[in-house]
Amino acid sequence: MHSTQNFPQESLSALLDNYQKFVKTELFPIDLAVVTGPFRTYLPKLESLREKAKTLGLFAPHLSKEEGGVGLNLVEFAQVSEILGQSPIGHYVFNCNAPDIGNMELLHLFGTAEQKENWLKPLQEGKIRSCFAMTEPEHAGSNPITMSTVALREGDHYRINGHKWFTTAADGASFTIVMAVTNPEAASPYQRASMIIVPLDNPGFRFIRNIPIMGEAGEDYLSHAEVRFEDCLVPVSNLIGTEGQGFALAQERLGPGRIHHCMRWIGICERVFDLMCRRAVSRELDPGKPLAEKQTIQNWIAESRAEIKASRLMVLDTARKMQELGAKAVREDISTIKFFVADVLLKVIDRAIQVHGALGITDDTLLSFWYRHERGARIYDGPDEVHKSALARSILKNYQSNGQSA
Repeated sequence: MHSTQNFPQESLSALLDNYQKFVKTELFPIDLAVVTGPFRTYLPKLESLREKAKTLGLFAPHLSKEEGGVGLNLVEFAQVSEILGQSPIGHYVFNCNAPDIGNMELLHLFGTAEQKENWLKPLQEGKIRSCFAMTEPEHAGSNPITMSTVALREGDHYRINGHKWFTTAADGASFTIVMAVTNPEAASPYQRASMIIVPLDNPGFRFIRNIPIMGEAGEDYLSHAEVRFEDCLVPVSNLIGTEGQGFALAQERLGPGRIHHCMRWIGICERVFDLMCRRAVSRELDPGKPLAEKQTIQNWIAESRAEIKASRLMVLDTARKMQELGAKAVREDISTIKFFVADVLLKVIDRAIQVHGALGITDDTLLSFWYRHERGARIYDGPDEVHKSALARSILKNYQSNGQSA
């Protein structure tokens, strides 16, 4: 996975330029058509773009060179992630889209040799896709210690039963990593669940539907599925790590994942900001009087630029700290960037839609697509309210000892 080495700055700048050129020339011309679909008609084109990315040495920037990637460290990849985020198909074309990238990190760190050969390697090569089944409709996703899906051990197999939804990209995936309770009597609620690999051709796995998101069900990797596990038998060798380690593994997966998400959101902001500025200077209310002359529009543009820049600096600072000190050392920072950047993303998109007027709510631009799909940014990977509460509690601990400040 991520390298511990740094690219020379000159080489990194050239590499970033190459990614930007690829995204602008290859992805921008087609991405609106791809996401307004039908998606699968464009899969051959997307596969050809993946091959081109491999030929140019740009494929899988997050993987080490030994694993067939570019060999970027976390901070370097964060900068690439922003560029790829400018297109809704960017991360897919370069094989670093969620949830695949999180599953790659998980299997790289904790998978057995057999799991790496069967699942990690083809995932890294872009030959298959995966999904992650954790959230359940019967329980609050913001409190995942309450979980009804169970995996009972029967000899050398687990029998899994449960109901999951928002299993992103299950449509067309080859396997899922499911969170299921294996140790219900464990003293700590954080030691009751485990992560288990389930091939989706298993007769005990049932795909129910792609859940419509603000009216759009989506397909393939642009989807969020509802699924069931019904007497789903898998070998014990499909367990990742040890029994009861599920929540600890989830935190390992989510730390870097929030860096990836935030930088992708910043990339979206940059594309949306560009659309907003272009619209402001080209759209006239009266002959010779463009929207750009209106003070309200100018305020939105100035505020958006400041907020995007602040977000970028904040996330890159967190990535550097995580790279040097580890995920546990930056818990406060992770919570901060998660709710701050999600809020900036939605404000910038909303302003851009308003500047576009009626055009902004059509599918003639990417704005409505992002408005639908990214409203969830304030919900998934921990709702904003949970992150704010966790951050405040952490800060206030230093003020609660004998009524003294730290």
